Amino acid sequence: MIIIEVYVDDILFACDDDKSSQKFVKEIQKEFQMYIIVELTFFLRLKISQLDEAIFIFDTKYIKQILKNFKMEGYKHVTIPMIIGCKLSTMDDTKEVDQRLSINDWILFYVTYSRTYVMQALWKVAIFQATPKDTHVLGLKIKIRYLKGKIDFGLCYPKRNELTMTT
Repeated sequence: MIIIEVYVDDILFACDDDKSSQKFVKEIQKEFQMYIIVELTFFLRLKISQLDEAIFIFDTKYIKQILKNFKMEGYKHVTIPMIIGCKLSTMDDTKEVDQRLSINDWILFYVTYSRTYVMQALWKVAIFQATPKDTHVLGLKIKIRYLKGKIDFGLCYPKRNELTMTT
């Protein structure tokens, strides 16, 4: 079995045996220039740890960087990613936030690759990124505080056979 993912100019593939992996590399090199074929350790801001028993995917470093960007390292974490009863709207009376100041931090959505359970909460805020207001940034900060409490969480894919990820 081989699983292939193409992302812009990167090819990520996982294969359950070396023979198929080598065959795939030879075939793809006929059509495309491939430089380095190594065991995957980082991809799309995710840390990949491949051990004998499982493949682990973490975004701890990325979340720490987000905390630093928002100057929230000292904040306490919250247990749910939303404020209960808070209704976000474009019509609220809070002041607008300079979009250029916060636009890079909307990249928080990379977190949904490894934490799909926060996707809905993040999208509730993301729809306001074109004209963000103070309440929208507050909503985003609540999500960041939630992630701070789950900073060491990740995905684990137990190996049932010899599947390895390569880039």
